[in-house]
Amino acid sequence: MSEMSFSPPDYTGHPLLDVGLATLTAFAGRKRPAQLTEEDLRLAAEYIRENYIVDPLKSFLNVAFPNSGFTNPAFEKQPEKRRRYAEIVAGAFAAPSGTERDPLTGLPATGVPLNPDGDLPPGRTYRQHVPLLTGVDVINFHPYGEAGIPLSGVSLLAFQMLPMGCAKVSGKLLAVHSDDPDLLLYFAKTFLKTNQQGVNVARAAGEKKLPDTAPHRARTVLIEHLLKAEHELARLESNGDVPATLTGYYFTNSGQGAELDIYPLPLEVGSFLKVVMKNPVFQSDWEALTARGWQLTRKEGDTPRYNRLYEDLFSLPEGAARFIRLYFLRKPSRQMGAVDKQDPTLTYDTRREANLISWRLTELFLRKVMLMEDSRVQSIRELGDALAQYILDRNDRGVFNAFWMARNYGELRAVLIRASAAEVRAGRKPLITLDQFLAVFEQSEGVPFADWRLGRDLVLIRLLEQLYQKGWLQAHAEELPETAPEEENS
Repeated sequence: MSEMSFSPPDYTGHPLLDVGLATLTAFAGRKRPAQLTEEDLRLAAEYIRENYIVDPLKSFLNVAFPNSGFTNPAFEKQPEKRRRYAEIVAGAFAAPSGTERDPLTGLPATGVPLNPDGDLPPGRTYRQHVPLLTGVDVINFHPYGEAGIPLSGVSLLAFQMLPMGCAKVSGKLLAVHSDDPDLLLYFAKTFLKTNQQGVNVARAAGEKKLPDTAPHRARTVLIEHLLKAEHELARLESNGDVPATLTGYYFTNSGQGAELDIYPLPLEVGSFLKVVMKNPVFQSDWEALTARGWQLTRKEGDTPRYNRLYEDLFSLPEGAARFIRLYFLRKPSRQMGAVDKQDPTLTYDTRREANLISWRLTELFLRKVMLMEDSRVQSIRELGDALAQYILDRNDRGVFNAFWMARNYGELRAVLIRASAAEVRAGRKPLITLDQFLAVFEQSEGVPFADWRLGRDLVLIRLLEQLYQKGWLQAHAEELPETAPEEENS
């Protein structure tokens, strides 16, 4: 067929519609929605007409379109109505236009009633057509008391394709939206391919249910696929270092109750992960950490449900101090309240996992996620190096143990003063200057800062890495004290 008489819409900024448009684009093998042709839409409509009215998609679609013509139990004995409904909603893009306009795209709304009986207002869509809208008789949140919203046939078709471009996770849908069109298309294309394969597997096995896209929790699925995307996609150099937005919408439109959880990934984290996955040096350090982040399983061969490190990325940058202590320093935390015995972080041990400590990865985190000034990063690194050299030269386990075990700010200051005084008596410069001390422990980007533990933890990361590389840490492993887990909120 020829191209449509109007230009198909590009991405709109509406997350669910954009994911639907990306799914249409992926289904057609295009790069952008604006490249879609009428033939592309016709083929997508044909897929809907043939597959949405039979299992496994018929039962699967209850999560997106409850009481629609695809899922209405009353149509079990009226299959012709089910087929007619599929023809109407899938073919609305080719129907005559109505008098209203689609508020999401600006295109004319379709002019046909979107149900087999034809008694709905032309072009108006409701909960059975678009996830998370209200029902036919609910006028709340609509102007002039007119329920539903008018949609163009293209928008309606995109919303019908939306579930195929989502990950099916624990009975809900995960739609992933980004302002980067390449990233948006990657997620939709990946989930579409997985769901199409799931349809084929279910049919071959005679199953009525579509298998889950992944066995993991929603946030873990999001990060897992983001890392693959950053590794596989050829990012445009014109984008520079500008991070892309990325938000997961984890929802159900079930008749038993609609729910929506929104998982925005901070821009700083996206920028950090982008660099990590493009640099083999950072990537190897990162993958060593993530491999220890998976949930502990009760039996060998069981599949973990989550990766704790992936889940905790969504707590940043506010939770950066705890994140650094737990994952970069490998210092276990004492959980408050009910304890998840399968939490892998309960088994972390700095002494046994010193090989996982990486200053270069920590430094990248400080710059990208915490936006730490170069001068402060330099001060932390210099103090870590100076302490390491002091301990190596004197084989001073006492200074190491005191710094490692410091329970309060006073003890921390005392060990640094003692070591500096020893250096001065030996005719050398102090271990740390006042300006360095203030930069590391008292200030953060010029603002007075109360979390002395963060400064200590960062110095420890550099110190431990240096001592491990020189072999000192391994030689004194049995003599080093074991620290008790710190509170989650300390």
